[in-house]
Amino acid sequence: MLDPLVSSGRVPIAYRDFGGSGRPLLLLHGAGGNLVQMTTLAEELRPVHRVVTVDLRGHGRSGDGPWQWDDVLDDLAAVADGLGLDRPAVVGVSLGGILAALWAQRHPECPGAVSLDGNPTLSRPEQLAGMDSGQAATELAKLRAAFDGMAAMLAEPLTAEQLTAALAGQQAMAQRYGADPDDWVGAFERNLVPCDDGSSRLRPGPELTGQMREAMGTLDLVPAYRDTRCPLLLVLATEDLPEQEPFHELYATYRRATTERLADVGNPYLRVLHLAGASHAMVAERPSELAALITDFLSEAAHH
Repeated sequence: MLDPLVSSGRVPIAYRDFGGSGRPLLLLHGAGGNLVQMTTLAEELRPVHRVVTVDLRGHGRSGDGPWQWDDVLDDLAAVADGLGLDRPAVVGVSLGGILAALWAQRHPECPGAVSLDGNPTLSRPEQLAGMDSGQAATELAKLRAAFDGMAAMLAEPLTAEQLTAALAGQQAMAQRYGADPDDWVGAFERNLVPCDDGSSRLRPGPELTGQMREAMGTLDLVPAYRDTRCPLLLVLATEDLPEQEPFHELYATYRRATTERLADVGNPYLRVLHLAGASHAMVAERPSELAALITDFLSEAAHH
């Protein structure tokens, strides 16, 4: 499917309009993803909302541009304006969830926003209140090394053999979550760019990936949570991803410290839900349950 572009902003943004006669809703993917990954959730939301998904800048079929939060929010505003979406609700996962919270801060007229585990990257000792400072520094250094290694690997072009293995990995991940393997393969292929030598590379490229890591690692969302004057729901994971299990104590402390900081926000517009048994991959794990949560929250928000 060749998705159209909104080209009125600084960066052309690819989108997919799922239709529906309800109130408009922008649905945002996570870092390194694209709009195809949001298809199942979009279909679940479509009976109540007109759902539009996008490829964030540097992802999928959208154009490239530096990663600055205000610029990315401008991209989303250009999509809303270009498609005539009047005061859309905004829902996002991970990086998309961060953007949903920042959108809520910027747009008090928004009827509601939902962040699905959209937390800043774990990278600073102050995010680990309650852990010994020496242990926190040591564990964060190990985690940063793991992320550095992953980023270096993803920055390299993929040979034909590596691409075959990566596609098999996507099929295995789909089976883990009981999803359609074709959807997972399609999402992976959407971020592939062919190289002249017959290899392929993944979007976002290394420069944008570095900018996103820096932006997510230095962001403090608590001011946005305090400032928002539109209804904002945070749905937080309670379990580790398999990839997070070697850092279990680190992530458990981060979740606990985040919960304590949120308890001090004191904003009646903010609601926090800890989703029992769900990991950061909650969109793949529980799309129907999330769609019901989102629909109920936005319906309740509309009646207040």
